[in-house]
Amino acid sequence: MHIEPLPYALEPLRFPFPALSALAGRLPLGGGREVALAALTTARLAQGLSIEEALPTADRASRAVAAKVWLASLALPPATRAPFVRCVETTTGTALQVAGALRSLVAATGNHLDGPSIQELERLARQLAGT
Repeated sequence: MHIEPLPYALEPLRFPFPALSALAGRLPLGGGREVALAALTTARLAQGLSIEEALPTADRASRAVAAKVWLASLALPPATRAPFVRCVETTTGTALQVAGALRSLVAATGNHLDGPSIQELERLARQLAGT
């Protein structure tokens, strides 16, 4: 049965990172959850460089500064802190730089994230790299 959309209805909103948010929601408090939350925040910042969501450089810079302060308050494993900070810092640069930083972030956090979450980050990196 085909139902025609209402003429004045809005398109439904789709959240771009459902696996990352679900992972953060189901993990217990502590390091794993904070890695998932940091990955979700970093992905949202990186999405600001995508063609559909492009933000002005000044907005991306202010978001990156605020995210770095927030990241400093998290109890992240030492091996993941530097890749997160580097990825957040590159969001003020080009999409290709962010794609590379996301790929190194996936390598550093792979054992803390589940498969669907890693796929979301890799998909974002491919989108930003233009492949």
